[in-house]
Amino acid sequence: MNTRRALFVALSFVVLSSDKSVKAQQPVAGLTDRVGFDQNLGAKLPREIRFRDEQGSEHPLGDYLGRRPLILALVYYRCPLLCNQVLNGLSRSLKALKGSAGSDFDVLAVSINPEETPELAGQKKQAYLERYGRPGAQRGWHFLVGDGNAITALCRVAGFRFSFNPETKLYAHAAGIMVVTPDGRIARYFYGIDYPPRELENELQRAASGQIGSRIGRLLLFCYDYDAATGKYTLSVVRLMRVLGSLTALSLGTFLVVMFRREWRAQAGESSFSGGDDFRAERTRPDVPGVRS
Repeated sequence: MNTRRALFVALSFVVLSSDKSVKAQQPVAGLTDRVGFDQNLGAKLPREIRFRDEQGSEHPLGDYLGRRPLILALVYYRCPLLCNQVLNGLSRSLKALKGSAGSDFDVLAVSINPEETPELAGQKKQAYLERYGRPGAQRGWHFLVGDGNAITALCRVAGFRFSFNPETKLYAHAAGIMVVTPDGRIARYFYGIDYPPRELENELQRAASGQIGSRIGRLLLFCYDYDAATGKYTLSVVRLMRVLGSLTALSLGTFLVVMFRREWRAQAGESSFSGGDDFRAERTRPDVPGVRS
């Protein structure tokens, strides 16, 4: 691919991506006012609120506190887009840690959908225990469901704001996890769907000793819903496309600069080399009758 063609392809890609992003933003104006994380560092989770586990048994939240640091993920199990990515990213990070769920820390996934059942929670637990693949994790990784009041109380303290769309029966929410101290205080927020294992492990160790971490930047990834009838994605893909579009544009710009410089140097080198050959040929040409050198 020559440089001009590369430039045309790059510009076409950026224009198409920008056009899709603008169209996708229209149906979700104002959603960010209702969806996101408030970093309530140091806030204590309400120990008395009750949730049901994968077996259908009801427990106060305090039953999962007091032993080890805790990772809290607020998701819902029928989420068609982002919640699975949150849990997948968490599973990848946990597999890279030296410590293990159930012995060094605990993990709570709590559904924000009051209609979801313990049976569904059990299916999710089985799938992620298999993915995680460490013995004893079933003792420390729990998938809970609860009623609307319990969910609201937990999310309020955690600073987790979400919105329900009654037409599609789907939730708009942000992606991320929280690290909690053994006594139930929120110690650190991690945004997005990838959590650096070393940083996560450090925060778990700090939380184990009761230390509260610092606030993080406000780069958020949101999940709204996907309309199969129109084929339109909404806010989560808009945010993702913005990030990927910026990275792509930066990468393509760097590539084009390198290509232009390489082509210019090649042309300059050929001209210099050709000129030198002609000069040397003229200087070394043998004498020919009637021709002066």
